[in-house]
Amino acid sequence: MNSESIRQHCLSLPHTTEQIQWGADLVFKVGGKIYASVVLGDRHLGSLSFKSTPEGFAELIERDGIEPAAYVARYHWVTVLPPHTLRDDELRNLIRASYDLVLAGLPKKLQQELSATSARGRKTSRPSRRRLPRRTPH
Repeated sequence: MNSESIRQHCLSLPHTTEQIQWGADLVFKVGGKIYASVVLGDRHLGSLSFKSTPEGFAELIERDGIEPAAYVARYHWVTVLPPHTLRDDELRNLIRASYDLVLAGLPKKLQQELSATSARGRKTSRPSRRRLPRRTPH
């Protein structure tokens, strides 16, 4: 996956926002918390970082082209170096898993607010039919 296809996938996830941080890193957030980032600058151009489970972290860093993420490896973040050695569908699943982990770690109140916003967005609104008061004959 290239940076643009990663961006499109991330933006397809509910409540995702994107922002440039740390100079030239494109970060994707849910509820204000980062779940994935892509380096757009010269240093490690195209590197993708995301959160994993402790078990997934241990498995992923054993693979070629994947290493513990700088500064946040202790929180089970990995960096996939370009060219990405993972299949596109596998990468999409890992990004979605990161999104789900971060979403689950948000305060319950914020999770409920996001859930309520999603529910309102999914409703198919029918025009309401108000009953008119009966007219009595004069």
